[in-house]
Amino acid sequence: RVLIEKFVASPRHIEVQVFADAHGNVVHLFERDCSVQRRHQKVVEEAPAPGMPADMRAAMGKAACDAARAIGYRGAGTVEFIADASDGLQMGRFYFMEMNTRLQVEHPVTEMITGQNLVDWQLRVAAGEPLPLTQDALEISGHAVEVRLYAEDPNKQFFPSTGTLKEFWLPEEEEGVRIDSGVQLGDEISIYYDPMIAKLIGWGENREAARARLDGALRQVEVAGVVTNAAFLRAVIT
Repeated sequence: RVLIEKFVASPRHIEVQVFADAHGNVVHLFERDCSVQRRHQKVVEEAPAPGMPADMRAAMGKAACDAARAIGYRGAGTVEFIADASDGLQMGRFYFMEMNTRLQVEHPVTEMITGQNLVDWQLRVAAGEPLPLTQDALEISGHAVEVRLYAEDPNKQFFPSTGTLKEFWLPEEEEGVRIDSGVQLGDEISIYYDPMIAKLIGWGENREAARARLDGALRQVEVAGVVTNAAFLRAVIT
């Protein structure tokens, strides 16, 4: 027996947010590009995917919805694909990888470009309600980029950092800037949980505007007590 696997020299990690209810309705809320990773884990996510042709977006969205529909899925899900971008994104050059049966860390970028609250959607679907919107009522507005602020040392192969947050300052939320965090000043970052301490999301009319807003937010991050990847994130964004 010979096992032949597809070799993708220039991969892009592109995933599609899907939602399905108990009434047979399935929609997608477009795609996210999560190609910037370290240790096989996402670090930067953006929506929509840069350079995505309209026909390929429609085909990926349909493939994701078909997958959810085929298994009678209900709730929020993320269908993940690997795209061969050696000659740019093209129809017929994306491949199913897996489905995550939940909302993901990067769901805020989808919320930012669609104007929808996906947690609210999930609760409504779980309560037996139909999906709030049909596919043709959903549209993309602008561009959003998210970075994951980790307690880790990029100079030591991104090894996690532990300690107490002696200083912890994140920028205030404002137009086009969203901050999600589950820790506060004085909290301990231990070995027992994922070292992500915050998500910073920038939205703009286009990709450059979103990037600039996010860079401005990252400039304001101040953390002491643990090592973070803030400078690394700024280097990637710039």
